[in-house]
Amino acid sequence: MKPIDVVTYAVPFFVILVLAEMIWAARRAPDKYEPRDTLTSLALGLGSTVAGALTAGVVFAAAMWLYEHRVLTVPNVWWAWIVCFVLDDFNYYWAHRTGHRVRWFWASHVNHHSSQHYNLSTALRQTWTGFFALSFVFRIWPALLGFHPAMLVTVGGANLIYQFWIHTEAVGRMPRWFEAVFNTPSHHRVHHATNPLYLDRNYAGALIVWDRLFGTFQRERDDLPIRYGIVKQLGSFHLLHAAFHEWRGMLADFWRAPLRHKLSYLVRAPGWSHDGSREGSDAIRARWLERQAPE
Repeated sequence: MKPIDVVTYAVPFFVILVLAEMIWAARRAPDKYEPRDTLTSLALGLGSTVAGALTAGVVFAAAMWLYEHRVLTVPNVWWAWIVCFVLDDFNYYWAHRTGHRVRWFWASHVNHHSSQHYNLSTALRQTWTGFFALSFVFRIWPALLGFHPAMLVTVGGANLIYQFWIHTEAVGRMPRWFEAVFNTPSHHRVHHATNPLYLDRNYAGALIVWDRLFGTFQRERDDLPIRYGIVKQLGSFHLLHAAFHEWRGMLADFWRAPLRHKLSYLVRAPGWSHDGSREGSDAIRARWLERQAPE
């Protein structure tokens, strides 16, 4: 079995949709696109594609090794593809959640959130260091259950394609039944927000049901306009700074920290500090909610 490179087939549609959204923005909301920000997003996307191409063979080989030691053999039939997609989406949820809650993985994932604009070009703003961070381990373990790595690669690509269209403000809310089951632009706008109530919510890939099930869902509120980016904004369009700033900050904290706290700067949540001088998302949200209580 060979993987189907569904992402490559989707690239022309990505380009068409980005251009269509740019035309929409030029007429309806000129502030939605900022040329330097868009160029940074596209450059990060290109770099991520190159990094992925250079490491894909190693990841596929690791998945094949697991498959050779599988406990079952899942047949290549229609229902197996559905099961594989749902399982991969479940794994994506936990990989994504870990990417926000463990600083080591956040150092890789933060690139995707560093834009203060939210448009389809933001979807292309991807990491260069996912392989180094070992993020792929969350997605390849089903090979040990008997899912062929080619099947995993194909459904993973389909999941990535689905997530492209939800990076937009041109689409409001979808029908209620759709919003209840699937990830949507409204749900994902919340995920990219820096508002305290919205921090670290809606980790879903394609199915929002995981957030509803595991208590991380937050609806978009009409009375709470979204501010995009990260808590400590990037403040620069410099490509290398965008790609590596959190790795540099994390390793600097690791170097300066007392010995007993060094590991914590790698595995605890972003914003954690041993002396309490910083705040993570939980503390920021709790303080905001406390202020809202009297109202």
